[in-house]
Amino acid sequence: MYHQVRFPENQSIVTDSYYFCPAKTCPIAYFSNAGNTIPKQHLRSYQSIQNDALCYCFDIDTAQYLSASNDHKAEQIKAFIVQRTKAGECACEIRNPSGQCCLANFKRFE
Repeated sequence: MYHQVRFPENQSIVTDSYYFCPAKTCPIAYFSNAGNTIPKQHLRSYQSIQNDALCYCFDIDTAQYLSASNDHKAEQIKAFIVQRTKAGECACEIRNPSGQCCLANFKRFE
C-alpha cells in the first residue's frame, strides 16, 4: 500500500489491515475496521481511477478498450496482457490499487 499512496501522505499511514473500495464514486481508497481511511486523491493512480483504468500495468483504460473493441482489436489487447502476465512482466500487486490482477477488470467490464 505504501507504493500506492503519494508522498508525503504515505509517511503517515497507520499500520492496519486495509480494504480497497473499487467503486469510482467512492472517495475513500482504503479503509480499515479500526476506522483508518486513505482518500483516493492521495493515490498515485488517482487519475487512472478517474479515467476508468482497466489495466494499471500496461496503462489501458476503458475508452481505449472500447475503441479497440469497435475496431475489432480488443482480443489483441487481452492477448497481449495475458502473454505479458504469463511472462511475469506485470506488476499488479504494486500498480493496481486493489493489488489484484487486472485481467479480472476485463471480465467485469465485458
